[in-house]
Amino acid sequence: MDTTIPLGTKQLINGQLRVYYYGYWIKAYDVPADTLSAKKRLIEALTRRLFNHVEHGLNIPGSRLEEARSSFEAETDPQRKRVKCAMLAGALFNRAADIFTKLVEIQALGVEIQPDNALMAECGQYLQEALSLGKMVLHRSGDEGIDELWGEPFKAFSFPVEAFYTSRYIKIAQTMRDTDMICGELISVLGGLRMFTGVDASIREFGEAAKVKCETLRTDSDIFDVWTSFVVSAEKLARFTPLSPEEDFARERPWAAEGMLLVRQGIDLVTYIIRARVPMPKSTREFIERCEQFRLACCDSPRAEHGPAPQASIPPPA
Repeated sequence: MDTTIPLGTKQLINGQLRVYYYGYWIKAYDVPADTLSAKKRLIEALTRRLFNHVEHGLNIPGSRLEEARSSFEAETDPQRKRVKCAMLAGALFNRAADIFTKLVEIQALGVEIQPDNALMAECGQYLQEALSLGKMVLHRSGDEGIDELWGEPFKAFSFPVEAFYTSRYIKIAQTMRDTDMICGELISVLGGLRMFTGVDASIREFGEAAKVKCETLRTDSDIFDVWTSFVVSAEKLARFTPLSPEEDFARERPWAAEGMLLVRQGIDLVTYIIRARVPMPKSTREFIERCEQFRLACCDSPRAEHGPAPQASIPPPA
């Protein structure tokens, strides 16, 4: 990481405005005005994004909040209580969004909404409770939760819009870092096996496409090419075929299927984090551990030297 570049530095690079955070020059977007209507649009987008990434069945209407709470409080079975807790979090989340929507509609009529408005405070309370319960919610993969997504609407509600955008750039940088870590680990563990000769180029291509996808909004005109490149690079990597082992490859032969399982798991994990634009530290840590177990099981030779994990392809300005 180049610590000589102040965090938040903006620079035109190849005609594109970018902002620097923790070793990455990230595509920057104009910050909308800090108004209730802008925050309403942000919360609506963050709400859709949240329910798109969490386990199914949690998008409970805010109008059913009391039903959800009663069902949660009456439940005694631990497994069932966790699910009902997640459903309650969804109802709380939607109730907050309902209130904010109505406040913006009132503002549109010319009524000034003060920061200490009772409904604004109630909205914040619902978001805070949803955030605390969101820690019980799982990602759609069924693995760890990504409870940071529950906190983002509260940030959008509580912080100036510009401060919220700054927090998103930081999360994108962290997501890019973990993408590099996952791809770098795959290259390290598979690159030392002759049957996987050439896989490193496909992994790097996939990692670079993933980072571009991570920094690109769906509303961006480039999204058609960006998403296509990411999907095609993932498909290409998943289709990689280990070399047919010759006699002197006999020791490596049993590990071809296990190596490709790691590849597919790495593709899935990178896809999860770049679509959510937040790290998944537990899943990433467990993936690195599986790579290490694979290395110890199939390789008697020392760890291959492949240099540092691939870094962002956008060079810093001179």
